[in-house]
Amino acid sequence: MKLKILGCSGGISSNLRTTSMLLDNDVLIDAGTGVGDLSLTELSMIDHVFVTHSHLDHVACIPFLVDSTNIMRDKPLTVHATAETLEILQQHLFNWKIWPDFTQIPNEQQPYMRYQTVEVGRTVDLGGRRITPLPANHTVPAVGFRLDSGEASLVFSGDTTSNDELWDVVNEIKNLRYLIIETAFSNAEKELAVLSKHLCPSMLGEELLKLKRRPEIYITHLKPGEIELTMQEVAECVRGFTPVMLQNGQVFEF
Repeated sequence: MKLKILGCSGGISSNLRTTSMLLDNDVLIDAGTGVGDLSLTELSMIDHVFVTHSHLDHVACIPFLVDSTNIMRDKPLTVHATAETLEILQQHLFNWKIWPDFTQIPNEQQPYMRYQTVEVGRTVDLGGRRITPLPANHTVPAVGFRLDSGEASLVFSGDTTSNDELWDVVNEIKNLRYLIIETAFSNAEKELAVLSKHLCPSMLGEELLKLKRRPEIYITHLKPGEIELTMQEVAECVRGFTPVMLQNGQVFEF
């Protein structure tokens, strides 16, 4: 399995993109603004989008993806998410007011897009690539994902705050090699982190004390303007691990 980071920022600027990751050319893990850097040919190869949650920085490019490539497809784009997240997308995004409902275009029998419900703990197998939704604790229904090649696993926390359920699952992953976990705010904004159900460095340090495995740890969802400060605080608050900042364009092979 090969995972390329298309976007990993908590905001946008000329060189920052929001959360999106490309797995083996045909699968997206979230569809934030980083998807927009792909060529039309690369976009047309994407058959599946696995969505952690419904917030705009994680789904912004799904409408443009399906609209830009629909005539190039011989099968629908499949959007995988929990029932709660799919309901939000149907009601508030693909609702004919914000964007057309591509599950009805050109018709119900042969749509350009389809929905597939996922559940926490239930693995989706795509040709031996095992993708499993993991518990997350956010302001809307949310999940993380485990990507398992058989040889090794990568865990992406998605947007989450303190979450014992996640560590109960992660600590059972014997082939865990990589952990990508969010830290959205600096310690000065801890109250905002708690209110919005994100992490700050002091909270991350507390969470990683629950981790019994020894993966490489990468920090995602850093807010523009606070990247250096937050990573400095991560280094000060985390004990026993050396997390590094996730980078656009970074590639994981496992």
